[in-house]
Amino acid sequence: MKFLVDAQLPYVLKEWLLSKGHDAIHTRDLPNKNKTRDYQVIDWAERELRIVVSKDSDFLKHYILFQRPSKLILITTGNIINKDLISLFENNLHSVLEKLESKNVVELNNRSIIDHF
Repeated sequence: MKFLVDAQLPYVLKEWLLSKGHDAIHTRDLPNKNKTRDYQVIDWAERELRIVVSKDSDFLKHYILFQRPSKLILITTGNIINKDLISLFENNLHSVLEKLESKNVVELNNRSIIDHF
């Protein structure tokens, strides 16, 4: 799978995804780095067929209004240390990706995985 990890999430998540054999980039890898605007993140993800991974609810609002980005993993854990975030992904990524086969927006939090659209 191909991912684009947004600025609110740590670079270590991108590195973890790479270590698991996925194609992943972080906004820090983009030309404007973490100053990349949301619409630019969406354009980049759409162009490269990447799943946006973000804590920013603006991406959900943009999906509701414009059906973009075409695939979104929305992290709603609140503050979380990097170790716990990686553990959350390690324990749930397979299920999240299964849900993304039929849904476009999947929310991941400390207690559940919710498919929205």
